[in-house]
Amino acid sequence: MQAQILTPAAVLVLWSLVMLFWMAGTRLPAIKQMGGLGKAKPGGRGQDLEGVLPDVVNWKAHNYSHLMEQPTLFYATVAILAIMGPATVDVALAWGYVAIRIVHSIWQATVNRISMRFMLFLFSSLCLIGLAIRALLATLVPV
Repeated sequence: MQAQILTPAAVLVLWSLVMLFWMAGTRLPAIKQMGGLGKAKPGGRGQDLEGVLPDVVNWKAHNYSHLMEQPTLFYATVAILAIMGPATVDVALAWGYVAIRIVHSIWQATVNRISMRFMLFLFSSLCLIGLAIRALLATLVPV
């Protein structure tokens, strides 16, 4: 069962890399149209492209940043559960979290309507809350 709880985490890592390449694949051509990286100011950061590149290009970067934020809690929680011995419900919640985060990524990178994006974030967060509670219980009351 330990490998089963780690598989969704591995999928989310790979999905994050997909978003990284999607971000680069849209940003670099947009930057090239503006004169290329040679014209970038020294020490520039991705945030400097806000208001410079079209919003639809920046949406991929926004999502990539999001994948570096809350999912870090997911990875820690999955690691705790893998160590403590996950139950079937833990695996289901982990897959639910990952599936919803992938849908959230696609939505944010393409359509980006806030009401739906918020609902997807909320549902994935509920999965994560469930996992976190299960991880706490597993450490307080080991089987």
